[in-house]
Amino acid sequence: MTNTSSRRIAIMGIRGVPAQHGGFETFAERLAPYLVRCGWDVTVYCQEDQKGPVTESDWQGVRRVHIGVGEDTALNSIHFDWACIQHAVREKAALVLTLGYNTAVLGLRLRMAGICHVINMDGIEWARDKWGPIAKAWLYLNDWAGCLGGHHLLADHPMIARHLAGRVDKRKISTIPYGTDIIRQAPADLLAPLGVASGQFLTLIARPEPENSVYEIVKAFSARPRGVKLLVLGSYKPQQNAFHAKVMAAASQEVVFAGAIYDHQVVNAIRLHGLLYLHGHQVGGTNPSLVEAMGAGNPVLAHDNRFNRWVVREGAWYFKDLDSCVEALDALLADPEERQRMSRANRQRAVEAFSWPVVLSQYEVTLSVLYGRAAGGTGDVTPPYAGSLDTVNTIDLL
Repeated sequence: MTNTSSRRIAIMGIRGVPAQHGGFETFAERLAPYLVRCGWDVTVYCQEDQKGPVTESDWQGVRRVHIGVGEDTALNSIHFDWACIQHAVREKAALVLTLGYNTAVLGLRLRMAGICHVINMDGIEWARDKWGPIAKAWLYLNDWAGCLGGHHLLADHPMIARHLAGRVDKRKISTIPYGTDIIRQAPADLLAPLGVASGQFLTLIARPEPENSVYEIVKAFSARPRGVKLLVLGSYKPQQNAFHAKVMAAASQEVVFAGAIYDHQVVNAIRLHGLLYLHGHQVGGTNPSLVEAMGAGNPVLAHDNRFNRWVVREGAWYFKDLDSCVEALDALLADPEERQRMSRANRQRAVEAFSWPVVLSQYEVTLSVLYGRAAGGTGDVTPPYAGSLDTVNTIDLL
């Protein structure tokens, strides 16, 4: 790390910091202050629900630029992204990091302005079942626009990197996973308002969508009395969403729907004191909720796919469908020694591969090289962790 205060970076593609929405916001909440401590001049764009003039504020040494576009709708999010791009162009930003590619076609404006544009390409969003044909076409277009228009691409999983390498030279891609805290302490009394006790519940944290296997998990858990509870986090609206209603109708009395919880201390307590973490995501890269569960030493029961197998490896059991989920739950709840083995394996892997110090340092080094390249520096201008598709054992990706 160096302390060159002239290095400037703008971060966009999120609602803002501190985090109140999702994984990318949490990542930016970690990355932005870290870069400040490394000597960077950091700007983060923040979306506001009230229209008004652009304002600025300081948060932990990070310059926040607040742009009001009205209520949080898909169209207003596009307006916000465009306003961020225009602002960065006017300021002649040296380096822009965009988290996500959903409006990457608009980001071509950054390239036209000569601004180095780095894009975290997230998952293969257009392949998700939840999107209709128009949304899928828009996301597919932006997937290509991000690949071709970005100066450098970041992937959080080797399979995402391989997907991108089908479109661009693999030297244009750096593979850096998502990060997590290593949670070793959290007060159990924070669980009381949720109606669960330490060591007496399982946890499911996911958006309530079919591709996240929440129905299969809830139904499998509810197949018979368990003597423990299943704590489900997420925003369920059964009156407005038929799938949400289906999930809740499948739940036994031992299932607790706790809503969406963003308080880090409460979530840490939930992770640390749970018996088992259930992860049903079928698509995506390095899922934030999964690595956070590993950082708390949770044993994991995960959907069997190439994404989850690379992340958790031997720290998980895997299920393919409802019946295999029932069987795995029966066996794991009856085998505390196996759960302890999985817990140790997951915490060790989290420390070695996904802890925030490891991940953030990889980002800082990569961004430093890209900044130097944009500034016309000499020497090796290929970022580290680039072109490393072959470092992953093929068996992990089957």
